[in-house]
Amino acid sequence: MNTNVSLTLRRHGQVFLRHNLIVVTTLAVWLAWLIAMISGDRWHLFADNWFMSVTMAFGSFIAGATSEGGGAVAFPVMTLLFKIEPGVARDFSLMIQSVGMTAATITILALGIKIEKSALLYGTLGGSVGICMGLTYIVPYVSPPYAKIFFTSLWLSFGIALFLINRFKDRPTVDAIVNHQKCSALALFTIGLVGGAVSSITGSGLDILTFSILVLYFRLSEKIATPTSVILMAGNAITGFLYKHNFLGGMEPAAWDYWYVCIPIVVVGAPLGSFVIKNLKRQQIVWFLYVSIVVQYVAAILIIPQTNELLAFNVATFLAGSIIFATLAKKGASRSLSEIR
Repeated sequence: MNTNVSLTLRRHGQVFLRHNLIVVTTLAVWLAWLIAMISGDRWHLFADNWFMSVTMAFGSFIAGATSEGGGAVAFPVMTLLFKIEPGVARDFSLMIQSVGMTAATITILALGIKIEKSALLYGTLGGSVGICMGLTYIVPYVSPPYAKIFFTSLWLSFGIALFLINRFKDRPTVDAIVNHQKCSALALFTIGLVGGAVSSITGSGLDILTFSILVLYFRLSEKIATPTSVILMAGNAITGFLYKHNFLGGMEPAAWDYWYVCIPIVVVGAPLGSFVIKNLKRQQIVWFLYVSIVVQYVAAILIIPQTNELLAFNVATFLAGSIIFATLAKKGASRSLSEIR
């Protein structure tokens, strides 16, 4: 009896400490933010930038709850709806995800939500190289309209691939990748490299591309792949933020103004999203992704002035993405669960 009581108290104590860690993190960020706002007399920023506070109240929840980071909401909303330059939107996305998705990461770890550790290792390595190389050698040659279309077209191709493999609710999935091989590590590193390069353009990318290979090829459950992608993007955002700030002339000035009015919101919204996914069913998470992907694509087509060249780029990106994701899904379907386990 005493043993049972002791175990019960221990469990309650662990839960208490985990929840306290989340609260302490939030309070620490708020305190640092308050000091920065007061010392720099920045309260006036809310008057002109309040719309970003509202945007990230929704975006931060998405960041914590799905494989689409906060940048996946911030980038299209800022560039399509508010006509903000992609460079500013990308810098802001990296900056705000460094706060919000890090807070979500702490929540995921504190609540003991399952993640795929091998994807974190190899994806982080590839993503770090990809985002630094992308910021240095790719971003200077990508024009704003093409950056916007690239983002939405690539995600649409992924959404269709995900829909096709989820037509059957009983699609077999695994909770962990146990049978690791060198080719698996190389695949995760490579997709991390490409995802990091995409993040350098749009402020988000490593998360959803790693999510795609985990779900389509390794057949990992979305409930495991989602928090894994959240942690990956948190690290990638911090890497991109620090690299551009210290080695590429700093972040765009306007991005800092948006950042200050969103910090106290995302540090709550992203952890809340991570908490919610713990109780969602796999299919609910998937449908949430479908809706957000389609809305972003339709908005891009309606808002961005379309030229023949841009339409061709749109189609090319969609087709290339479809081929990549379909190949991943086909190869994943051809593998038996025993090969993955």
